Amino acid sequence: MYSSVAHLARANPFHAPHLQLVQYEADASPSGPPGAPRRLRPRSLAAAAVEEQYSCEYGSGRFFLLCGLGGIISCGTTHTALVPLDLVKCRMQVDPQKYKGIFNGFSITLREDGVRGLAKGWAPTFIGYSMQGLCKFGFYEIFKVLYGNILGEENAYLWRTSLYLAASASAEFFADIALSPMEAAKVRIQTQPGYANTLREAAPKMFKEEGLFAFYKGVAPLWMRQIPYTMMKFACFERTVEALYKYVVPKPRSECSKGEQLVVTFVAGYIAGVFCAIVSHPADSVVSVLNKEKGSSASQVLQRLGFRGVWKGLFARIIMIGTLTALQWFIYDSVKVYFRLPRPPPPEMPESLKKKLGLTQ
Repeated sequence: MYSSVAHLARANPFHAPHLQLVQYEADASPSGPPGAPRRLRPRSLAAAAVEEQYSCEYGSGRFFLLCGLGGIISCGTTHTALVPLDLVKCRMQVDPQKYKGIFNGFSITLREDGVRGLAKGWAPTFIGYSMQGLCKFGFYEIFKVLYGNILGEENAYLWRTSLYLAASASAEFFADIALSPMEAAKVRIQTQPGYANTLREAAPKMFKEEGLFAFYKGVAPLWMRQIPYTMMKFACFERTVEALYKYVVPKPRSECSKGEQLVVTFVAGYIAGVFCAIVSHPADSVVSVLNKEKGSSASQVLQRLGFRGVWKGLFARIIMIGTLTALQWFIYDSVKVYFRLPRPPPPEMPESLKKKLGLTQ
């Protein structure tokens, strides 16, 4: 599969252009005197970039695998670090009468469970969101290449927002299947006092009570929550980066240092995160309540919560998701820098399209 994807990647509009680089090479003639002029021999700049700058080719199997590793690191670590805030947010959603706000929620949790209580659910969070990150970022890169090739160079540029939306939605479909079992266990641990304190306690108990259904009954609400979230996360991020370099950053991306590029990544990630939190919050409320209760359906929970109920905990979620998304993009891009992966600049209008529109001769 990866070989065919790599082949398609070469025609992708986001692939680096093949320019020419001239390299001096010593004349192999033994009769040439010392210090004689050297011949010029041209070679591909793309090849030089792979040899001297990048560890692999854009769209190769290694590229996709390392992107998946970047997703594991970025999602697994950030979600685990924010477990205390996520715990309070979940409790506000399932018991709004008791947990009336974010600070009140922290106060009650510390009083009842102590400091260790804030770390409840860290294990399923780390495992589940690491698997989700692997699929989310790895498959996004794959689908972006595939869909871009299907559209063709000109349409991929004109419809690039739709391309980002389609690629991210496709990736998140599989990511949520990987996440669902651990998300169900996490919510049980965090929102049902006395049910279980660890993943090793919760998983067997859930399987005994409801079988495999206990781990996957929340996958449809997860799709409702995570697919819009991820579509916003990737499309908003990509277009925000493009806008920042065009209107805010005073110099082209190629002239920015790696550190400056990562700052742009963080800012664009935070902006995207705020919108992500808003569009996905109602479904997040349904998932939290559904995984706590036995025998309830998503429609029943939605009807019982009502319009106001599904927006409980939004402020906490904006803080959490804004920070989370910014850190995820920052870490993911840092992993690409560390492994010297190709990081294509924001897309530019193809020359063929410029000629059609009369923008160039």
